Amino acid sequence: MHKAQIAALTAATLVVFGAYYGLADALDLVPGVLTASPADYTVQPFPTASAVAQEPDAASGLAADAPVPDAAELTALANTLAGDERVGKGTTGVSIVDVASGEELVDVRAGSPLTPASSNKVPVAWAALSLMGAEHTLRTTAVLEGSTLTLVGGGDVLLAEDAGDPDATVGRAGLGDLARSAAAQLEAQGVTSVTVALDDTLFTGPTWNDAWAAGNESWVAPIQPLMVDVTAYPSGGYPADPAMDAAQVFADHLRAAGISVTGQVSRAAAGADATEVAAVESAPLADILSVSLKASDNTMTEVEGRLVALAAGEEASFDGATRAVLARLRDDGFDVSGVIMRDSCGLALGDKVPARLLAQIIARAAGDDAGTTGRSLMTALPVGGLDGTLDDRYVGISGAGTVRAKTGSLDTAASLTGTVVTAEGRLLAFSVIVDGFEEGGLYSARMAIDDDLVSPLAACGCGG
Repeated sequence: MHKAQIAALTAATLVVFGAYYGLADALDLVPGVLTASPADYTVQPFPTASAVAQEPDAASGLAADAPVPDAAELTALANTLAGDERVGKGTTGVSIVDVASGEELVDVRAGSPLTPASSNKVPVAWAALSLMGAEHTLRTTAVLEGSTLTLVGGGDVLLAEDAGDPDATVGRAGLGDLARSAAAQLEAQGVTSVTVALDDTLFTGPTWNDAWAAGNESWVAPIQPLMVDVTAYPSGGYPADPAMDAAQVFADHLRAAGISVTGQVSRAAAGADATEVAAVESAPLADILSVSLKASDNTMTEVEGRLVALAAGEEASFDGATRAVLARLRDDGFDVSGVIMRDSCGLALGDKVPARLLAQIIARAAGDDAGTTGRSLMTALPVGGLDGTLDDRYVGISGAGTVRAKTGSLDTAASLTGTVVTAEGRLLAFSVIVDGFEEGGLYSARMAIDDDLVSPLAACGCGG
């Protein structure tokens, strides 16, 4: 399924999409005014950019000899954005890299660490794929010691409540399947009654990050190593204890399968002598990342950061995750000077990342020698006018189908990090961050990014 998805979405980047693709929350599922414009704007279900509409045949396919855009013209676009009254007092950082040559064509405060919002998910995704591999899967297991059956979380927060779907990413593994398989093994051993325990000790430290402002509970669940389908809560309302809720579901399915469950579900690490009786397995990491990046799911990304920590031999906590991500980037040859990561998902205003680092990660991922890591990361990014948090941006204008990027939106910061194919067929990697505008300015800052920089890049016939 993953290979087919890569092929389909790669083709989609070379096509201009001129139709509307449905009303969705395009402001990245992060805190702030997300579904309405600031008070001095009329609410618009489809934000209208001022860029010139693109003709159906205006975008060309990628060509090895496509002209490199003139750096001065691109820099002028970035400076226009930086001076746009719609970004107010915000500081703008822009880096644009020619993917084929690796040359940085635009440096407008590209090295200044700024609050990246959800563009922070890009380095986490790179580190996860680089360290664990695109085919890495997550196992949720049931282990038996004496008369205690323990549900052990392995990092899967997309578990189906009952039966899993082998062709799906969300719900590939099912708690009902796990319970029924465990019940069959128990019966084969002559065990008809058990107590049930939950082992969620894979992760350590607090489940809430003190760098997150109050109110962010609507945008991220408690960080635990198992959960029933985190994507079922697009507008918040997460369970207070997702792992325990999953364990209760597991116990209910055991009962339905004929196993007597005595007492209440307890919380305890599985003993060293416990033996595995059943297991279910998630979809591959590349497919999981496609869900988390396209939807900008904060909980999934925090879990992915902890999995990076475990793979790197770090403690699976907030701090361990960020240390592991930065260490992997450094090992892969990226300059992480000046980077501050307080979390993995980008909710923390204290995150500080230069636009240059983000653009360089994308340029590496989009390059010919990026391998599975790069291809998987690029496939997971939303496509302009098509899906994810870009599904209603660039609709009917330059950038539809040719922009593939991670969005970022906070009360006082907006970002966009990805690739764009110019009208002449040149592939550019870019990152733009606008940090520090006044609260309520998110809508206008986002529109300025699209109008002044990204849509003109897509329309660029500015070969040097």
